[in-house]
Amino acid sequence: MNAVNGLDLEIRAGECFGLLGPNGAGKTTTIEIFEGLLPPTSGDVEVLGMRWGDSDNELRQKIGISLQETRFAERLTVLETLVLFRSFYRMGNKPEDVMETVGLTEKSGAWVGKLSGGQRQRLAVASALVGNPRLLFLDEPTTGLDPQSRRRLWDVIYRFREEERGVLLTTHYMDEAERLCNRIAIIDHGKIIAQGSPAELISGLGGEHIVEFSLVDGSETLDESFKDLPTVTEMRKIGDSYAFTVTEPHIAIPILLENLQSRRLRMSSLTTRHASLEDVFVNLTGRHLRDEEISSS
Repeated sequence: MNAVNGLDLEIRAGECFGLLGPNGAGKTTTIEIFEGLLPPTSGDVEVLGMRWGDSDNELRQKIGISLQETRFAERLTVLETLVLFRSFYRMGNKPEDVMETVGLTEKSGAWVGKLSGGQRQRLAVASALVGNPRLLFLDEPTTGLDPQSRRRLWDVIYRFREEERGVLLTTHYMDEAERLCNRIAIIDHGKIIAQGSPAELISGLGGEHIVEFSLVDGSETLDESFKDLPTVTEMRKIGDSYAFTVTEPHIAIPILLENLQSRRLRMSSLTTRHASLEDVFVNLTGRHLRDEEISSS
């Protein structure tokens, strides 16, 4: 069985391209093919105008890679680790500057084996940056990071975009993808099921607002007729709650309440919000990406 099948992707200079999908969808396999870590069984892969197998050494000088899990020598210090990685490149950034970028300056002399999980994650990103790459591969780089460290990494990605360099990002945080990515591809079972800018994908839901509510008797199930209410474009059941995608909440909510009352059903909670990339993902795959993360941990 192929982990990916028929993917057609183009990542442009100056953009952050997001690759999203449930666990096992083929994200990591796709990235590892781009990185030259896995050979494709078929198809054509071109990175920075070059191909693996023809220009391997030149390609490695121009890309930076932060894997989901990176193992470092535990008896080296943070600075020694970055000096080692910097030695692999003809040109690059100073290890001290990279430590400052990811917030590891205070840990310069600490052994890698003494770092926390979040600090190791920042070291992995620093190792990817030390060669001053033109294309940066980030496979779930902010998992385990505190909010401040996460924002530091966001700044790195913003800078790459401004400098007309590229970033390929996978993440379990949909707000992160929505904020950072110029374009996104959602894949499932090795195939692209949606592609476009975050705004384009969200507009594809057919409604700009989400009405979420739960009933006093959580065991009640609403029938399909609720999908036909005015301005309702989608209806989903999420556990004991419901989420309606609507175009005009001020019209949909009163009619929804009236229909529930006619069935002698009462709400126990009601919230409204703007549609998000999370809603797109759930609509396409039937799963929450954060739930996928929890189930795999």
